[in-house]
Amino acid sequence: MKFIDLFSGIGGIKIAFSNAGFECVLSNDFDKNAKITYDFNFSDKMLLEDIQKISTDEIPSFDILCGGFPCQPFSIAGYRKGFDDEEGRGNLFFDIIRILKAKKPQAIFLENVKNLKTHDKGNTLSVIYNKLEKLGYKVTDKVLNTMEYGNIPQNRERIYIVGFLNQGVFNKFEFPNKTPLTKTILNCLEKNEVEDKYYYNNKPIYEKIKDDIIKKDTVYQWRRKYVRENKKGVCPTLTANMGTGGHNVPIVLDSKGIRKLTPRECANFQGFPKNYKLPNIANSHLYKQIGNSVSIPVVQRIAENINLALAKKTLTQ
Repeated sequence: MKFIDLFSGIGGIKIAFSNAGFECVLSNDFDKNAKITYDFNFSDKMLLEDIQKISTDEIPSFDILCGGFPCQPFSIAGYRKGFDDEEGRGNLFFDIIRILKAKKPQAIFLENVKNLKTHDKGNTLSVIYNKLEKLGYKVTDKVLNTMEYGNIPQNRERIYIVGFLNQGVFNKFEFPNKTPLTKTILNCLEKNEVEDKYYYNNKPIYEKIKDDIIKKDTVYQWRRKYVRENKKGVCPTLTANMGTGGHNVPIVLDSKGIRKLTPRECANFQGFPKNYKLPNIANSHLYKQIGNSVSIPVVQRIAENINLALAKKTLTQ
């Protein structure tokens, strides 16, 4: 079965769904730096374009729409008056609706920040459900933490929304169960020597943090005035702005000193495979791309269950 990957970034969802047995027929994003990283790793090149400018006629037929879409506020007042696609223009979720309306794929998979669940007192999620259900989709969602569902030591909670046109398929779908966390922080850190530029040893901040960062199996964060130690033995949530400094940078201690995580290590904490290559572009772009991406093992487990549900439909037809 075929899927399209909207807001594809550097291809995290593509890897997960491909590993689960699906074929990607379109990847789209408008970030030219993400395209550099994507094209560096995949033979099919990303379509670099604003999704609002893509005609549904340009999109090949597919079975599943996937997207880690941006969380933008809805005008609830406008919605209650009766949203149509013109009024929703500017909110990229409505481009998902536009494509679903034209193509009517069997299934949808959407990923977003955990706060979507409670955003605007739950109204935002209600709009999403309402629009999808009007198109005939039966929809469910669940917040999953990477360290509980992906066997990756990162504390990352995300909401995953899954929908099916067929009621029988929907009834057979289940989100994955929790899985034991066997991987540690050390499994995700570089085995080779890390470049000096990542170390704080000769930087002004060093004196402020050196007495608090003492364990080699722990990820810390500088919170502007103090050091926070992650007590759960995992990496804090990787963010899109962790490469810009400030309080979002994950910090570790190794035999050479105190340093921030490298982009490759951040990719490891998202479950990117070892053969995934990072291009020679500014680290700030790489940190942003990886922080914006998905935890691949979690998405893959959901994709495998989507595959199972759809396969059962095929068997019973």
